[in-house]
Formats: sequence, C-alpha cells, structure tokens
Amino acid sequence: MADPIRQQVIEVTSELLEAMPLGPGHLMVLGVSTSEVAGERIGTAGSNDVASSIMDGALELQQKYGYHLAFQCCEHLNRALVVTRPTQASFGLSEVAAVPVPSAGGAMAAYAFRHLEQAVLVEAVRADAGIDIGDTLIGMHLKPVAVPVRPPIDRVGAAHVTMARTRPKLIGGARAVYVLDPE
Repeated sequence: MADPIRQQVIEVTSELLEAMPLGPGHLMVLGVSTSEVAGERIGTAGSNDVASSIMDGALELQQKYGYHLAFQCCEHLNRALVVTRPTQASFGLSEVAAVPVPSAGGAMAAYAFRHLEQAVLVEAVRADAGIDIGDTLIGMHLKPVAVPVRPPIDRVGAAHVTMARTRPKLIGGARAVYVLDPE
C-alpha cells in the first residue's frame, strides 16, 4: 500500500526543487508538526509513524540531489536543528548539547535525531530553502531574502504547507546592474 504522507512530501519537495534546484552545496530546512499532519493541534499528538513517512519522503529526494537537510526542533529547544555531522562540518554549524524528545524538540526532530546517521543538534542554520509543514515557523533559519513558493498541493496530511527559496540581496541604487549582459 502506498504511503500518502510520504508521497505528498515528495510532491511538495519536487515543486520546491523546480523553483530552486538544490545540490551538494545547499541546505534545506524542514519544520514539521506531526500533530498537525495527523489533524491535531500542534504539539498535542506527536507521531513516530508520521515522522517516519515524512523522513522517508524527504530523504528520497535529498539522496537523489545531494543537498543537505536540517530538521527543526520546536520552541522548547529554541528551534535548534538536527543535522548530520558531515552537514555540521560542511556549513561550520555550532553544535549544542541536548537530545530532542517528543515533549521537548518535537516528534519529527526526535525521530530524525535517532534515525539519521551521525545526528547532531546545532543552534541555527542559514538555509537556501525550506518547507514548513504545520506552520512551525522556519523563517529564522532561512537566508535573509526568502521568496515564497506556492505548491499545487498546500497540505501534507491535514497540515498546511508553506515553502520558500532564497535569493541573494539586491544591493546598489539606480545605477546598479543585476544581470551581466553578453558582449
């Protein structure tokens, strides 16, 4: 039997990757309320089964394209993030000392911490793109200029989905040029 949550994660992630192709030098942040995916209020019904489905979908495309993933904790751990040790090293991220559990970190982060190979907790990231499943507020972990991406489906399970890509800041004034003309 097909896993609809996994498939929805693949679908929304594919849409984000179409808007902003990501590869080995990029980082994507995922904020997830497994409670909201299950149709409950955020923070009230965490689920390892939902977390497993989401992680399976997220890892499928991550492994195909090679970008890095960060799973955001809830506010009880100051929205720290679960990443792999190679991701932490690649981006020079500051490790923090805590173990996410469903009641302090959230079910998704707790699941990621236990199932990602060489998982560590870091304080913050500056991600190139992000997916917020269940209105978990990932904006603090995106690079400064975030651009909304509207997926054709706006739900994973019962949870609302918001996505963003980032772009460099446009600097300069009236005479600034942003695209090099061919000679």
